[in-house]
Amino acid sequence: MGKNNSSGSLGWPAVWALAAGGMVGGGIYTALGVVVAVSGQWAWLSFVISGIIAASSAYSYVVLANHYKESGGAFTFLREINKEGIAGSLSWLLLMGYVLTMAVYAFAFGHYLSFSFNGSPMISRLCAVGIMAALISLNLAGVTKTKKVEIAIVSLNLIALIGLAVIGFLHWDTVKLVSGIEPRAWWSAPIGAASIFMAYEGFQLLTYEYDEIKNPKKILKPTIMLAVFFVILIYAAVAIGAVMLAGALAIISQKQVSLSVAAQSVLGTPGLVIMTLAAVFATAAAINSTLFSSSNLSKRVADDNELPPFFKKTHNNVPYRAIILLGIMSTVLAVIGKLSSLVEAASMIFLITFGIVNIIALRYIKKGWKWIAWLGISIGAVVLIVLLLRLMTVAPIQLGILLFLAFLIILGRPALMKRFSSKKSKNDN
Repeated sequence: MGKNNSSGSLGWPAVWALAAGGMVGGGIYTALGVVVAVSGQWAWLSFVISGIIAASSAYSYVVLANHYKESGGAFTFLREINKEGIAGSLSWLLLMGYVLTMAVYAFAFGHYLSFSFNGSPMISRLCAVGIMAALISLNLAGVTKTKKVEIAIVSLNLIALIGLAVIGFLHWDTVKLVSGIEPRAWWSAPIGAASIFMAYEGFQLLTYEYDEIKNPKKILKPTIMLAVFFVILIYAAVAIGAVMLAGALAIISQKQVSLSVAAQSVLGTPGLVIMTLAAVFATAAAINSTLFSSSNLSKRVADDNELPPFFKKTHNNVPYRAIILLGIMSTVLAVIGKLSSLVEAASMIFLITFGIVNIIALRYIKKGWKWIAWLGISIGAVVLIVLLLRLMTVAPIQLGILLFLAFLIILGRPALMKRFSSKKSKNDN
């Protein structure tokens, strides 16, 4: 168990901004059109349902991070309860989730930037490749996360989203929520929640930086919980306001750039420019943060012999092999993948991860507060089943590929790591 580091550089304003930014950084830009297509006028409720799971999971993450007093997130939590094998498998699944998430963000970056100057689908792909190449290069050079820049991007991003939601509410017209589409039943909201859960995953990246937080025992829980609740309100408000501006059909038909469409519909070119800038900065920052955290997680897991030694290699303390491999995989998926499939696949992985963290946290949450973890476990399980049934119907091939990879990870990883371990023993001899 690590030592509590109270001399970190991140105070509560930075922790709040980074937690909120980790979620909003790419989530709403990619998720709104997807959830409106599924839930229609109940899209706001989908974000609330997902948010409840995220809030309970955030509570569990904080309880465990403060208990173990070290960075590492779900991998560390499992390792500390002597579940190294499960920790290794989960870390592989998590890395797959981060690759999918970066692919979603790169996809969104390319489409928002291209849309602003009427670019073709090829231009969108080139923009996605360009931002991934640039951020891979920056990470390889050791130029990664500047907290002041990140906080500035988060602040501007939140201002743009709040402004869009407020303008939407000023143009109140509930007919727009179903314009051009068939109204959805209320029970479509859990289906929508399942489809876009990855929009909330970003807060847990902060648990990888536990050692950098000033007095985490005191500030981590209230700060992250406030950030999650704030983001739930932002998502629900934007889900109503943006659709009221552009109409449901426009949001769905141009789901790759739904917020720019909404801003342009009421403010014209200035709205398009503002929302495009917010989107490209937010998604780029989210890619950078996720690439940095996931590559360092790869090295940490490899150091514990739960990933091949390939991931241990560093140059000037930069895990360059992990950065290159994860970055290339994300780039390929951003170019060839479909937005809905990428979002839903990532959502499934994070639902599983957060469920496991909630289960672990039951050991350490004080009596009388365990209901919070149970809430996340129960709602998360229902939403996960809904998502599986949905993918079986609308994307059986993608689901089959994902389940096959998960099967390989769970069953094939121990054999693979045993092989690397035996090779290492022979080399040592």
